[in-house]
Amino acid sequence: MKQSIKKSIVMLLLVTAFTSCNQEASLQTYYVDNELKPGFASFDVPTSLVNVEDVDMTEEQKEAYDSVDKLNVLTYMKEDTDASEYKLELEKVNTILKNPKYEELIRGGNTTDGKFVVKFLGEIDQIDELIIFGNIEDKGFMIARILGDNMNAGKLMTLSSVLEHANFEDTNLKGLTDFFK
Repeated sequence: MKQSIKKSIVMLLLVTAFTSCNQEASLQTYYVDNELKPGFASFDVPTSLVNVEDVDMTEEQKEAYDSVDKLNVLTYMKEDTDASEYKLELEKVNTILKNPKYEELIRGGNTTDGKFVVKFLGEIDQIDELIIFGNIEDKGFMIARILGDNMNAGKLMTLSSVLEHANFEDTNLKGLTDFFK
């Protein structure tokens, strides 16, 4: 009996060691590992908190809005940390996003006003996760993970005009919109 328990424990330890060595960095693990650390701020927002009741939407926009379940946001404020820590965290995120599983959709910005990249996991017409990574050199960076079911990139892009008219005043997203002012 004791021999069986010892074998089970050894097997469990081997499996744990094997799987932990083979885990690659992901945005989800980065988010979880850092959300409570100094300099970072995070929030999760279900789409139900974004008030779009008074916004007229096309069928395509409504379909896109309904395909989104929630938004996870992690920010890192440069003013709350020293420059070397900021560069290290920025490099960690850039390294994660270089993984080929994150397909690039669009990139833009400049060194003065900030840069952004939009990437996704899944297929272009059945996205599981849309990632928006923005970096403003003198402020910090932000990672937004938009999670949903069978999101479509083209339809999601039509939501930009809806979001311009949505009410963020009573939600955690107000802090996100302030980040980019």
